[in-house]
Amino acid sequence: MRNTIKLSAIAVLVASLSACAVGPDYQAPVKVADIRIDAPYQRAAQLQNWWQAFDDAALNQLISRALVENRNLAAARANVERAYAVFRDANNDLLPKGSLNTGYQASENGTVAAVDDGVISRGYSSGANLSWDLDLFGKIRRATEAFDAQAQQADILWHDAQVQLISQVATSYGEYRGAQLRLLVAEQNLQNLEQSRAIVLARLEAGMASELELSQIEVQLHQVQSMVPAYRVALLTADATLSALLAQKPGTLNLGAVPHLPELKQPVAVVEGENYLRYRADVASSERLLAARTAEIGIATADLYPNLSVRGFLGFISGPGLALNGDTQSWSVAPTLSWQAADLGSVKARIRQAQASSQIALAQFEQQVFNAINEMQLALNSYNLSREQQLSTEQQWQASNKAVQIARNRYNAGSGDFLSLLDAERELLRSRDQLAVVQQQSFNRLVGIYRSFGGGIQLI
Repeated sequence: MRNTIKLSAIAVLVASLSACAVGPDYQAPVKVADIRIDAPYQRAAQLQNWWQAFDDAALNQLISRALVENRNLAAARANVERAYAVFRDANNDLLPKGSLNTGYQASENGTVAAVDDGVISRGYSSGANLSWDLDLFGKIRRATEAFDAQAQQADILWHDAQVQLISQVATSYGEYRGAQLRLLVAEQNLQNLEQSRAIVLARLEAGMASELELSQIEVQLHQVQSMVPAYRVALLTADATLSALLAQKPGTLNLGAVPHLPELKQPVAVVEGENYLRYRADVASSERLLAARTAEIGIATADLYPNLSVRGFLGFISGPGLALNGDTQSWSVAPTLSWQAADLGSVKARIRQAQASSQIALAQFEQQVFNAINEMQLALNSYNLSREQQLSTEQQWQASNKAVQIARNRYNAGSGDFLSLLDAERELLRSRDQLAVVQQQSFNRLVGIYRSFGGGIQLI
């Protein structure tokens, strides 16, 4: 009865001590300056389909294939599996460990006694070896917390890898179509300049134009021709980038020759009162890193206190006859109490390191919040200004096109001078090329909105 009471008291004491965990308990930040961030991370519902609002079959196909084939995304997914495996391994350390072993041993002159001279002894052992670290001060539990936070961080980074991949594919697709469009514009302008050159030649033969006028039109013609290789290089670059993102060889995309930059049929909108920070994977990742670093303070602090572990054996030990029965049954229990009392200076240094790492993680998290807020606002403002620029550039191109028609008609009729026609055509070329640049810019900035808002922006 007395032994039972002692064992019960010991069990209660061990359970009470094991319920303790030294080090600070983590509390997720709810506010940075005047920015509230108390909403937990959430994967945006639009993350996997926002690009479908463009109604572009080629873009849909590219992104769908990239999500399956991209190797960086596959590595990020494997990293999640690895991180959770590490967490499960650490979590299992809270439980007793054991192994089944069977062994054979032979020795001669096992002792220095004279009676053992020339004596050969043999024996067999078979049973279970058990071990258990009681984790009195929560070192294992803090390690489990740290690995759990790191596994969650890996999962969040996998989501972020998808956001980045989708954005990269969409941006590269815009660059591909933009290069196609600028190349087409250059080719159309070359045709117009060839027509103007033919007119100048005809007038030159009729004595109504000069060699200077022919030289001036040829200068402009060669200037446009010199721009064509640059557009082809941009097209090849975008093709190579897309091919790499889809894990395939360059030149096999077959996107078609019709240049068309995707546009939304509905504008984007920011919902008043919505906390878009919860869609930002980089912010959530920084928060999980802070949680892991906080738990590591407890891991280091636990070394200030003793560690109690128990080792044991349960099985059979027999001689050469290999008899396994009640007479050969064996067991052993070996509790061990260890304490780094002679190295507390190093332990305290590790605690300070862990505290400093936690402070670094907190500062990085707070900076990430400010970066995210400013990036989202900049993305919205840049897109709105780009749309204004695009509308103005479209009007400029239309006016330039009309000016060329008037100047060409006057020149053909002999009532207009050649320099006016030349200036009008030069302005038309510049405005049409600028329009292609701004159209691509507007598309890329729209993609930037979705990326900066973690896919959480909505259409209205």
